[in-house]
Amino acid sequence: MSAEPGAGTDAGRDEHVRRVRLPADRRTPAAARAVVRSVLAEADLDELLNEALLLTTELSTNAVEHARTELDIEVVADRIGLTVTVSDFAAGPVDELVVGIRNDTDEIGEVSARGRGLLLVDHFASRWGTTYLPTGKGVWFRLDRHGDHGDGPPAPHPPSGRADNDPVTTAPSAAAMSELTQTRPDPYADEPLTDFATDLLTRVAEMVGAAGGVIRLDRGEGEGPQVLARYGRQPRPGNELLRVPLAVHRPYAGELELDAAPSAYARPLAVLAAERLSLHLENDRLRRADVRRSAWLTFLAEASELLAQSLDVDLTMALIPQLVVPRLGQWCAVHTTDEWGRLRLAASSHADESVLPQLHKVLQESGPDSVQARLREASRTGSQVPLGGPMEGFAVPLVARSQRLGTLAVGRHQRHRHDPDEVAVLEDVARRAGLAIENARIHAERRRVAQTLQQSLLPPVLPVVEGVGFAAEYVPTGDEAEVGGDFYDVVPLPDGRWLVVIGDVSGKGVQAAAVTGLVRDVIRVLVGDGKPLPEALSRLNDTLVERGGGRYCTLALAAVGPGDGDRLDVSLHLAGHDRPVLLHGAGGATFVGTGGTALGLLDSITSPSVEVPLAPGDALIFYTDGVTERRRGRELFGTERLREAAAPLAGYSADVIAARLRSTAINFSVESPRDDIAILVLRNDTF
Repeated sequence: MSAEPGAGTDAGRDEHVRRVRLPADRRTPAAARAVVRSVLAEADLDELLNEALLLTTELSTNAVEHARTELDIEVVADRIGLTVTVSDFAAGPVDELVVGIRNDTDEIGEVSARGRGLLLVDHFASRWGTTYLPTGKGVWFRLDRHGDHGDGPPAPHPPSGRADNDPVTTAPSAAAMSELTQTRPDPYADEPLTDFATDLLTRVAEMVGAAGGVIRLDRGEGEGPQVLARYGRQPRPGNELLRVPLAVHRPYAGELELDAAPSAYARPLAVLAAERLSLHLENDRLRRADVRRSAWLTFLAEASELLAQSLDVDLTMALIPQLVVPRLGQWCAVHTTDEWGRLRLAASSHADESVLPQLHKVLQESGPDSVQARLREASRTGSQVPLGGPMEGFAVPLVARSQRLGTLAVGRHQRHRHDPDEVAVLEDVARRAGLAIENARIHAERRRVAQTLQQSLLPPVLPVVEGVGFAAEYVPTGDEAEVGGDFYDVVPLPDGRWLVVIGDVSGKGVQAAAVTGLVRDVIRVLVGDGKPLPEALSRLNDTLVERGGGRYCTLALAAVGPGDGDRLDVSLHLAGHDRPVLLHGAGGATFVGTGGTALGLLDSITSPSVEVPLAPGDALIFYTDGVTERRRGRELFGTERLREAAAPLAGYSADVIAARLRSTAINFSVESPRDDIAILVLRNDTF
């Protein structure tokens, strides 16, 4: 970076030097001022502070806004003054002005924005100039202590005591200009924007002698322009007003209005004030945008969580409009596509429930310009489609895994159209809703398949046998999409007896269901061929060891036939299964049977046979571990509680006994069952 050309500083003069490279962003002018302020403090040149900060702000702002490159700031202070050089790295000319003792011939209002900065430099600096380098160009200015100026006279200062309504005919002081141009973020960091705007409006109005002024701002929220700040009296009808638009990005828009007489400095000062206010408004817009974006992210996260928790198709459909209305629209309708490609209204909502019938009527109307036609277009094209007519809004497709599921239609807000952020959020909601609907449908299909598979492993009905009562209860696990390994069956034997079977295959899912079907079919085949129960169990064990895939099975077999008189004789075999409960007709309940080896674990098993006589009214209760291992916190239901629950049921039919025990086990805990629950009751119904 070059030093001041022809500065004429003495070699022995004490100097304070700072050189800093700054990025091209909105914080650079403040950083440049901080560098200048620190050098002036070290050199004890506080009397040059206002002019130095004003000119540094102008040059650094021009470099950021026009060059859009990094810039170098060099600050050199000695005993009699200060030299500041601002260099950028962009090729191109610097706006030309007449450089001399003072440039008082060009009006600021007739110079471009960048030229105004140079005009201020020319007005306040003792000397200034430009420097051209291979990498870019720079502008430098020199400020001397009062009385130590170079070749030119000092800048004129306006009188301090003029009337408020007198037009500005002389240049404002550097202190006043500095107050006007420096945004000073620190003092206003926690101050409301209206306070800053009011203070800025008051300053510029007093500087130009305005009788009144107002700043209007439209934040694009549907409320139109609102008064942000006001000064003095209301503008009188017919008065010539000075209006300056605020340089802010959409959706913000606004203007600064002054009731001031025309003068050489009125418009430039108003423009300068508007530029500084615009910086604060941009900060406000960005801050609000960040807050709004954060709120939308929170909303999407909460919506995703709610949608993910619902695996019911109808509940998911009903939830989507409730998420949208009223936050994202006046009304919402979800249409799904059936197997023939037709759209069907699945759910809807309106901020005013009394309008729902009218909404449904409009949604059902047909015709080339109807809402139905627009919805079909959105579903067919897979893109956003605007909706006109009485229900203005737009429709977005519901798509998941490249499949078109339907449409999500949303009505515009009552006071304003959807802004781009809301449209993006709605499209995101539609994507998440589509996935939620598809996941719910997949879960429903899995549940249907699981239920069908589970039912295929259980007998559709239990046989009706004279003198023998059979009853069963089955409760699947809380996850209805999983197939459990519990099963029961009642099979006729070749000798006229009946075989009661209940078992539990380890694990869940399709593999467990496959093993369960294998166990059930092998037992039916073996006992149908007349094989004794011990031999049938041994062959079933061999089959599971060979083809069970590491899964094992507990099993209880009971061959039931007539005995002496009205008695039923039961031959009981247990293969690792819990002992059944014998409920005596006269009252009381005990456990019967001898435990054996579970099937599928060892090459050889033991399964002792126990003969259990059933007198009239006696019942034998079989169950799986889903009953005894049902939890309430750390407490298990257990076998003893089952026996105690069965004892009072003496004398009841098999159906009642099974239903009461099922209800007792389910009501033991508020949680959904973690394992299948199967209960099978065999009762001597002879009277």
